Amino acid sequence: MALRTRNDWQTEEQYWRDQYQNRPYYDSSREFEYYRPAYRFGYDASDRYADREWDDVESDLERDWDTYSDRGQSTWAHIKHAVRDAWDRVTGRR
Repeated sequence: MALRTRNDWQTEEQYWRDQYQNRPYYDSSREFEYYRPAYRFGYDASDRYADREWDDVESDLERDWDTYSDRGQSTWAHIKHAVRDAWDRVTGRR
C-alpha cells in the first residue's frame, strides 16, 4: 500500500490538537499534552516502518515506547490506540 503525501509534523500536531477529544480512546481527565507524544511516536514510526503493517510492528513499537524519552507517565496499554491512530492517518490505512 502506497503512503499518502506526508504532512509535516506541525500540520499533524494541529490536526490532533483539534481532533483528540473526538477519538474513542479519549479520557476527559487528560489534556492534549498527554496524547501528543503518542501522536508524534506514531507519526515517526510510520516512516521508520513504512513498508510494514501495524500488526507486524506493534510489538516492536511497544518495546520502543518503553524507552521513548517523551512518553511521560503513559504506558503502552494506555496510549497504543493514539499511536495507532496517528500511524493509520499518516499511512492512509484507515
